[in-house]
Amino acid sequence: MIIENKLWAVLIPLIIAFILTAFFTPFIRRVMKMADITDKPIVSEHSHKKGTPIMGGLAIIISALFVLNVYHDIPILVLTVGLMIVSGIIGLLDDLIGLKVKEIQKVVKNISTESVQLGRLLLKPGDEVRVATPKAKMEVQSLFDSNKVELIREIPIKSEIKESEKIFSQILIGIFLIASGAISFTLFGMNLGLLVFPIAILGVVGAINAVNLIDGMDGLAAGIMGIASLSCAIFSLIVGKGDVAITFFVLAGLCFGFLLYNRIPASIFMGDTGAFALGGGFAAAAMLGDIVPFAVVSITVPILSVVISLMHRAKIIKLPVEPLHHTLHYRGLSEGKIVLLYWSLTVLVCAVAIIVTIYS
Repeated sequence: MIIENKLWAVLIPLIIAFILTAFFTPFIRRVMKMADITDKPIVSEHSHKKGTPIMGGLAIIISALFVLNVYHDIPILVLTVGLMIVSGIIGLLDDLIGLKVKEIQKVVKNISTESVQLGRLLLKPGDEVRVATPKAKMEVQSLFDSNKVELIREIPIKSEIKESEKIFSQILIGIFLIASGAISFTLFGMNLGLLVFPIAILGVVGAINAVNLIDGMDGLAAGIMGIASLSCAIFSLIVGKGDVAITFFVLAGLCFGFLLYNRIPASIFMGDTGAFALGGGFAAAAMLGDIVPFAVVSITVPILSVVISLMHRAKIIKLPVEPLHHTLHYRGLSEGKIVLLYWSLTVLVCAVAIIVTIYS
């Protein structure tokens, strides 16, 4: 296909992807609702989300396949959608495992007139908390005995793949990308030789985890990845990479189409199916299109969120709730304001990066 140097020519894929996702998402939502594949929140703040269908990422993948049927002669788009499918299948398996209950955890309330320590959290009078950590489980009985807390309810905790198994599966996705033979040995304008292979794997693993980590509030992940993808598309146009621009316009269209139903209040969640697919697809498009530096900048917000979580796990810093956006919610900031803040920061970072590109 000959890519004409006209804006409308590269915007058409975005429009097609948007319309398709807007069409398929309600269908997937209905199927999941009928099958009772829905969210079962483990925190009281999210109790209103109970019954919301999950695995909405299937709509994103199906829509991407339909778009590919139209633009099947663009190699980078073919490979990007291919990696989205592989990543989405692995995310789907994680979602399916999550339907199984691993344990029942207690939710307790501080009924005393003073603050009490439970695990790593300090409960003020009237505060509710889920007894999740081993330390908290050991301490809670003594608080029951002293009548400082009372049992509010018990909630089922879903099963999850071990972190090591998740990372291994994501490494396999990176290997799949390498096996395609489309990864250039030249990245960042330098010939990296065999070093490009671990960089490609790290890029896939990093992008998937970044998207997966921020997929915890209505519209947060879809909005950020839509903005980042649109920015990468604009950057690609500026540097004269039409095929790359089309690929990122497709990703943006998929995100924004899904966002119609995923924005606050969300009527469907993408789940790991969607988070893995978007993360893997974004990483593939960035590396195959050789725009890695700009792509990394465009997802600065998710990357910082991952870094902060890693610092928390390494005990360099201490968060009352992980990841950062849940800490902000715990501190009293509403979900809507947090999502708007993250979107705005992403727009600001991307806009600055594009302006720098234009005038450099």
